[in-house]
Amino acid sequence: MAFTFAHNNLNVADLGRALAFYGEALGLRETRRIEAPDGSFTIVYLGDGRTPHLLELTWLRDHPQAYNLGENEFHLAFTADDYEAAHRKHADMGCICFENPSMGIYFISDPDGYWLEVVPPAK
Repeated sequence: MAFTFAHNNLNVADLGRALAFYGEALGLRETRRIEAPDGSFTIVYLGDGRTPHLLELTWLRDHPQAYNLGENEFHLAFTADDYEAAHRKHADMGCICFENPSMGIYFISDPDGYWLEVVPPAK
């Protein structure tokens, strides 16, 4: 028996704002969408166009409050083929929330406060 990654899920308070952020900050694009017939939820899958892994964003109509992220000790990581250009873009967007230059990494924060790690390509 073998398992492969399918997707990661993040719940979001404002789907439009989240989609705009992930498109601008990371170049992720919608691959498919599921909408409840009663409008109670929308699920949008985002892909990078290069790998099969997806990010699932879930919006729940009946959850208007911000999500409690606890200590936010979990994160997703993205490789940037041009790390310096990615860093400049994210600095211009004002979304860098933590940097560790000695490790060569930094984190950006999405509109809901989720941290996303950005790393240079493996050598």
